Amino acid sequence: MDKAKLVHQPASHNGGWVERHPPYETPGLPMSKRLHIQEVATRDGFQIEANFVPTEAKIALIDRLSQTGLAKIEVTSFTSPKAIPNLRDAEDVMRGIRRAEGVEYTVLVPNARGCERALACEVDEINLVMSASDTHGLANLRMTPEQSLVQFREIIEVTRGSGVFINASLSTTFGCPFEGDVPERRIYELVQRLLEIGVQGITLCDTTGMADPAQVERICREVLSRWPDAVFTAHFHNTRGMGLANALAALNAGIDRFDASLGGLGGCPYAPGASGNICTEDLVHMFQRMGLETGVDLDRLLEAAERLPMLVGHDVPSAILKAGKADRRYPKPSSLVG
Repeated sequence: MDKAKLVHQPASHNGGWVERHPPYETPGLPMSKRLHIQEVATRDGFQIEANFVPTEAKIALIDRLSQTGLAKIEVTSFTSPKAIPNLRDAEDVMRGIRRAEGVEYTVLVPNARGCERALACEVDEINLVMSASDTHGLANLRMTPEQSLVQFREIIEVTRGSGVFINASLSTTFGCPFEGDVPERRIYELVQRLLEIGVQGITLCDTTGMADPAQVERICREVLSRWPDAVFTAHFHNTRGMGLANALAALNAGIDRFDASLGGLGGCPYAPGASGNICTEDLVHMFQRMGLETGVDLDRLLEAAERLPMLVGHDVPSAILKAGKADRRYPKPSSLVG
């Protein structure tokens, strides 16, 4: 028996040696490449919840997530409490968490004042947000893409000398709920302009789950080809059930950084039909089943996810939380025993 091709199951899964799945050969990435899983539940997830999650509970959840092996956690947003009341405790949360070595802590900032507040909390990264669509930009941010770029320059100026990493999330990259398809040439033009003003990383956002795998792979391949030194992240919502399929398409194109939300929480408050992000535990489970390295302890992640329904007051759309991992085994029917 060639043990190199086998993996031993724990006793809880009936024990014994079973055949190991060969690792997935990712067309766009070397097989040894570690994937970066970036958690957004405590910002993108909590912002849209009907009830305020207490500050202490947010801190406890983030501390728990920090011990799971996630590459990055988007902690909160330094926006106006009037705009997003659920995140009105941004400073208290950011200063209350225990930072783990190897984990990057990022926050969303909407303007120069928000950036100043974030820098005072010694964040690792600031995340700026703009839309590729005029209509969505005006509805969500009260700014067109051109106006957002002007504001970004002001924010970036505030960061001079701080050493903080600057990421920009490009909403409606794969489609706008008001305008429909966003011309791909516009996406590439905006990526170029963002990099020119000093943005270091760009998140390609499927804000309302309009993307399809073919479109995702095409756009991701193009940006990686044109700007090989930039840091690109994929951000998908599961509105129409294609979230994980789109993540796989991005992976095949060469993307190695993925936003996801514990339990599948989230959604843009100003985007009609928006629903939750792809679920972190579902994404990690898929990648691990494919033999890909994420660095994430899925069992610890599930322990954190189990606490979510009590925190938010409702069920969450996590598939793995409900069904368990694919290696879960059930007792044989009594009719087959004996």
